[in-house]
Amino acid sequence: MKMIYGIALIFSMFLISCSSEPTLQKYFVENTENKNFVALDVSPDILNVDKTKLSVAQIDALKSFDKINVLAFKLNGTNKAEFETERAKVDLILQDKKYQQLMKFGSGKEGASVSFVGSDEHIEEFVFYANKKENGFAVVRILGKDMNPTSVMTMMSVLQQSNIDLEQLKPLQQLMK
Repeated sequence: MKMIYGIALIFSMFLISCSSEPTLQKYFVENTENKNFVALDVSPDILNVDKTKLSVAQIDALKSFDKINVLAFKLNGTNKAEFETERAKVDLILQDKKYQQLMKFGSGKEGASVSFVGSDEHIEEFVFYANKKENGFAVVRILGKDMNPTSVMTMMSVLQQSNIDLEQLKPLQQLMK
């Protein structure tokens, strides 16, 4: 009997811990196969950087970067209603207090924002969100470990020294057509 109670307790704790709240991660997973979206995962290998030419700070910044997830909705003449629905979903997710907004620009239903998840010195995720009523919208998640604003700026200097592997970005070419 104790075993049954134990299993029931573990099962109920599992159900309670499974949050039904929307998150960007869930949103990405739900829409990866949707024909209106272009989904792309980019690894740090895309940078093609000669690590022997990097400073210690640049190497540390590079180590803090895990991957980039991109999800873009391509607006066309037949999916305007779905565009409005999906954009509203992303707006709602980004209103969650866990996404701390760094900046926002644009007006009305067009513009872009930059948010992060974590604390100032231990950022787990940067989120770039941009939308334009003629084209669609894109959400970019930069995932890492213990990122901070300084490491992000340092990563910019690494990008300048990189030889980006454009092959990984081919799926985004669909969005530009």
